[in-house]
Amino acid sequence: MSELTLDTLMDEGGYGDRARTENQALLDELERKKKARSMAVPTDDGRVRARLREMGEPITLFGERPADRRDRLIYVLSQINAARGDVSPAIESESNLDGEEETVEEFYTPGSIELLEARRRIAEFSLPRSQAQKRVAQQRIESKMPLRRLIDIRKRVFSEVKSFSNMGSQIGDKRPISMVRFSPNSQVLATGSWSGGVKLWNIPSLTPLRTLRGHEDRIGGLAWHPQATLSQSEGTVNLVSGAGDFNLHLWSLNSDAPLATLRGHEGRVCRTVFHPSGNYVASASFDTSWRLWDVSTQKELLLQEGHSREVYSIDIQGDGALIASGGLDAIGRVWDLRTGRTAMVLDGHVQGIFTIAFSPNGYQIATGAGDDTIRIWDMRSLKALYTIPAHRSNVSDIRFFRCADLPTLMTQDVKMKEPVSSDDISGDNPLDDTVDAEQDKRYRSGLYFASAGYDGLVKLWSADDWQLLRTLTTDAGKVMSIDLSEDSKYLVSGTYNRNFQLYEPEGSV
Repeated sequence: MSELTLDTLMDEGGYGDRARTENQALLDELERKKKARSMAVPTDDGRVRARLREMGEPITLFGERPADRRDRLIYVLSQINAARGDVSPAIESESNLDGEEETVEEFYTPGSIELLEARRRIAEFSLPRSQAQKRVAQQRIESKMPLRRLIDIRKRVFSEVKSFSNMGSQIGDKRPISMVRFSPNSQVLATGSWSGGVKLWNIPSLTPLRTLRGHEDRIGGLAWHPQATLSQSEGTVNLVSGAGDFNLHLWSLNSDAPLATLRGHEGRVCRTVFHPSGNYVASASFDTSWRLWDVSTQKELLLQEGHSREVYSIDIQGDGALIASGGLDAIGRVWDLRTGRTAMVLDGHVQGIFTIAFSPNGYQIATGAGDDTIRIWDMRSLKALYTIPAHRSNVSDIRFFRCADLPTLMTQDVKMKEPVSSDDISGDNPLDDTVDAEQDKRYRSGLYFASAGYDGLVKLWSADDWQLLRTLTTDAGKVMSIDLSEDSKYLVSGTYNRNFQLYEPEGSV
């Protein structure tokens, strides 16, 4: 899209010079904080006090701890650098305070035979079984679609997204609703709360179906098995939950009690996610690690360290090859599950990362943090593509729209391998309408995403130009979690005031 077109769109959307100036000021402040985080300053409290004294600052404030004093020194130095417009040599010289040169060595931790076998199976799932090949082939088909057709689909989808409205609100528990997730068939909603309870609700009537009891502390993670259905036999894993009691529970949904309990974390479990194969579960925890578990044996396969503070968020790529973790150290990392190596470091936020999500396209990642922004990262260029000043308070959750699985178009219609012209879409053949509808759904996947913030708002964004499509209000001061159903009919938000809200496009049946 040309610069003229973007400017026109921004003007039509109510963005003027004032909004641009405010956004630029926010980005400049974020850049200053980013540079401040990378500054080398003394760690010895005596040296910190000496530096503060040299700059004419109080050497200590009432109730100030050594860590707070060091943060204040960083802030003062960053303000001085911002005023100068360059990096002070005096500050750079602090990088070798101890006179020792740091050496970085690669090291390995011995792994179990079970982990080796799991890595092999994950590689077999993501490559020879065509998970990545199907996605790339579908993207090639979409690249051959005529521009006019793509514009029509985009307009129709965004028009629908902009019409989302509140269908109703339901009190979900006696404590805040911390997690909401739709089942793969979009007919059941699972909610987790700070009371430790997991509840299932019928959609769209919002009537309760079942309460799952087992956790003794606040729910942090909740995820459905990729092939979960309520009709499966007893003993089949359908849901996983993680909580502040350091444990994960596997649920069959045919019983109020968990099928199994996964123990090993030494801190609160913040997020859980199933591998697309359904054979593994990953969990993020306050013990500064994320872990990989085998669903069938309930054994811990991998304890992965790499963050300096609590790991709060985690997500797995749709192909099943990569996993991304976000920590309260403001750093995100992308790991290759097949080798254990770090594929990318997401360094740009200035406060803790609370949510991380892979786009369905497989190469873009969205992160939301305590600095109120969403950053979009591209694994092809290994850098941040875009920064969105998204909310007025913490960004708590991000969810891309993913369409339900459909039969591959490549095997249904050979014509779709060739460029499609407007003459091919005559509408006279019923088969054309079916193929068009399926193609539209596939193109819709990943076209937009939703974000939740502690400012009490839910926002919907386009995932091609990152512009705001719709802002939805809730009846709470904090939105803890959101989700989009795979049939594109519903959006749900869980809030701090114990409610969850269901949204639907106006005019939908």
